[in-house]
Amino acid sequence: MASRQVTLSVNDVPIEIDYFVQGFIDHTIGGILEALDGTGEIKRLELSIQEDKVAINLNNALVPINPFVNKIIRNTVAGMVSSLKGVTTIKKLNLNIKH
Repeated sequence: MASRQVTLSVNDVPIEIDYFVQGFIDHTIGGILEALDGTGEIKRLELSIQEDKVAINLNNALVPINPFVNKIIRNTVAGMVSSLKGVTTIKKLNLNIKH
């Protein structure tokens, strides 16, 4: 698999992530998206969380998600990211993956 560039900011503060964390996030988000109907290969992903609302833009198309999926994705991403240095309360999160 070709390497992807993963960038992350929490509460508008860029978070430095190493190669392992980039790969972990990339694979975890990729698995989540594979479980959703109508998604394909990640060429460009923008995932944002604003309080409890998740928005996913995959390859320049919004991915519709229901409240249950919203909650699972929000909790999964927040759980991964909350372990990172410099992250405390997550009110706003922006995650970008580019191929």
